[in-house]
Amino acid sequence: MWLAIDAVKKGEADVAVSAGNTGALMAMSRFNLRTLPGIDRPAITGIWPTSRGESVVLDLGATIGGDAHHLVSLAVMGAAMASVLFNKKRPTVGLLNIGAEEIKGHEEIREASEILRARNLPELDYIGFVEGDGIGKGLADVIVAEGFSGNIALKAAEGTARQMAELLRNEIQRSWLSKLGYLFARSAFQALRDKMDPNKSNGGVFLGLKGLVVKSHGGTSAEGFAYAIDVGYEMAHYDLLNKINQMLNREGSALNSVQAAQEAVS
Repeated sequence: MWLAIDAVKKGEADVAVSAGNTGALMAMSRFNLRTLPGIDRPAITGIWPTSRGESVVLDLGATIGGDAHHLVSLAVMGAAMASVLFNKKRPTVGLLNIGAEEIKGHEEIREASEILRARNLPELDYIGFVEGDGIGKGLADVIVAEGFSGNIALKAAEGTARQMAELLRNEIQRSWLSKLGYLFARSAFQALRDKMDPNKSNGGVFLGLKGLVVKSHGGTSAEGFAYAIDVGYEMAHYDLLNKINQMLNREGSALNSVQAAQEAVS
């Protein structure tokens, strides 16, 4: 992992992809590559399949907790990534919370929401709080969460996908009528299996670093690891790092101005 990240630092590689220990990979990446100006902590960012297409979701477990400044930083970085990947000038952004009402959630989440509304950033369209079921519905192009809740949401979704696939397979094998029905609807079942396959959403980008690092699940298949490599290729091919940096600069150092916005809100 160290050699791969060092290769990125030296410019010998465009991206490092690893299925190693997440904490160790993040520590090495942060030490070697450092963070972008205005970014305190990097985030694991994933592309989440939804009923409307795909959404960018972060943080998926890089760090636990985070103040309002950190959450606003995630919103700006996530919006930058979504604008590049989805070709949207002003992607929608939502904060993951236990309810859609403004009075719900921890103080840090409510404060981040107030800042995003007060700032009215031109590069993103903040829509407010989004509950857990809103991720799969695709209610926003970008869903922002602190690492603890984001990781739980990810693992719960992956576990549910595998459980549904197993239940469906067992039901198909239950009787000859079920097997016959499967033959007639085979293409539909295959499409459903592809959409629910966690391996095909494998690969979390360490967003906020001065280099590209992609984290693959440690227990993924060879096909899943190939998808993680593909994610890294896409990030490098579209020069995501430069475009995110440019967007942060176009914001007029928006992340450095968060403190002033916090004072104005309070």
